[in-house]
Amino acid sequence: MSWQPCPTPEDQTAADRSAVETVILPRARDIGEFEVRRALPSAKRRMVGPFIFLDQMGPTEFLVGRGMDVRPHPHIGLATITYLFDGAVRHRDSLGTDIVIRPGEVNWMTAGRGIAHSERTPEEARGGSTLFGIQSWVALPKAAEEDAPGFVHYGADELPVIAGEGKTVRLVAGTLFGETSPVATSSALIYADIALDDGARLPLSPEHEERALYIISGAVGIAGDRFEAGALLVLRPGDDLTVSALGAVRMLLVGGTAFPEPRHIWWNFVSSSPDRIEQAKADWKAKRFDAVIDESEFIPLPET
Repeated sequence: MSWQPCPTPEDQTAADRSAVETVILPRARDIGEFEVRRALPSAKRRMVGPFIFLDQMGPTEFLVGRGMDVRPHPHIGLATITYLFDGAVRHRDSLGTDIVIRPGEVNWMTAGRGIAHSERTPEEARGGSTLFGIQSWVALPKAAEEDAPGFVHYGADELPVIAGEGKTVRLVAGTLFGETSPVATSSALIYADIALDDGARLPLSPEHEERALYIISGAVGIAGDRFEAGALLVLRPGDDLTVSALGAVRMLLVGGTAFPEPRHIWWNFVSSSPDRIEQAKADWKAKRFDAVIDESEFIPLPET
């Protein structure tokens, strides 16, 4: 997805809480056909592990003949992860990929030195459809920022599912509870889709350096505090903790190993080098990126 302007999330430092370091409350914005809530980046927390961008898309319902239409746009220095709870999105890119993603599946697009793509509601779904999902970006390690671009689609049946004691965990990427996802990543990270029944308990060990929980629905209890849907909870590093479901809960666990050097982000470009971002801006403006298959539109370079 292309970066869309969004209000700055509200950050709350949780100095008196033993397990939660920061609470980020994304603010909703209607960007035309649907609503987004941006949790990362925020004023006080730019990244969690390699995760540098996290947007909730919807939930929304499109009228007949309408849908999501994100025109071709570029990326460098990152991998985009599209994960849906409801609806469908057609992905086309400059590698020649043309595929529809559906709930429980994963689109993992590595931009590397440069890629362009579009995201649209499929034509067959424009008779009235819904959309609800997460678009996230992970920054690439410095040594991989200029790798060749790539795209991999993973079916829902390819992802490990850990179930029992009132919890169902779909492991999108990384390792958790002794299981490992087949999704190939460029750095150590965790991405899990977690559903908890009322009263279920989820133990989390500090095996990942940085961790955050994004509550999609319901409410959870951690160390005696209650947290509601729509909050990104940045967890204190090194702590063992238990998450309790206060009713039925759906949430994401994201994070991983932090990079030793900072990342710069401008529009859809991420890099350890500001000069590299300037070059990407010039390349997109001069139409030096490869074209997206079967697309004639594009999003111009923003003026600011």
